[in-house]
Amino acid sequence: MPPSKRRTSGPAARGSQSTLSFGSRARVTKPSIASQTKKKDPALFEKDGKPDVVEVTVPARDVKDQKKEEDEEGEGEDGEEEGEQEMTTTTAEQAIMKQAQREVEVATPKSKQEEEAEGVPETRIRKYWKGMEDERKAPRVHQQDLTLNEKILRHFDLSSQYGPCIGIARLKRWHRAQNLNLHPPIEVLAVLMKEEGRGNRKSERAYVDELMSSRFVIE
Repeated sequence: MPPSKRRTSGPAARGSQSTLSFGSRARVTKPSIASQTKKKDPALFEKDGKPDVVEVTVPARDVKDQKKEEDEEGEGEDGEEEGEQEMTTTTAEQAIMKQAQREVEVATPKSKQEEEAEGVPETRIRKYWKGMEDERKAPRVHQQDLTLNEKILRHFDLSSQYGPCIGIARLKRWHRAQNLNLHPPIEVLAVLMKEEGRGNRKSERAYVDELMSSRFVIE
């Protein structure tokens, strides 16, 4: 086998691409920018080399006045938040009450379901709720202070088969479910009419709607 010829690296031919050499002598450096020193204006210094110092006298504020102003600002912010919350709640309640009033006006003369609901006795309402309680495997919690009517209405709010309960009056929601042939309980309508007769307009608003519209401040 003839000996192979050893090629020596020479200057690159014209038009050919030059190759990089990574030998021990090769070193890649980055261009450095000389740091520019900022010249200080000699006019800012005195003859002794120290800057001029200008003393500013700030009148001292009374501690009592400062505390009083902070208390007034805090009370103003709290008053604005409470006023805004009351305005929001009042507006939502008024909208629900208007819906309920419109349902009463539209239902004049009374429908067959409303006439039937007026004749529902208290014993039938209690029997209806007892049947709902018997279907549960465990007793309800946090409802010890609620009346029977409020328990029935809150259960109706959480019955999703009758549609959403937020932003709509309970009476309007019952009639809507009836028009859609969802067959809502007549006992719920009887409770709503009883509360309407007592002048309890707040019973038209779902409790879930109150929770979603409320604001909590955690300190």
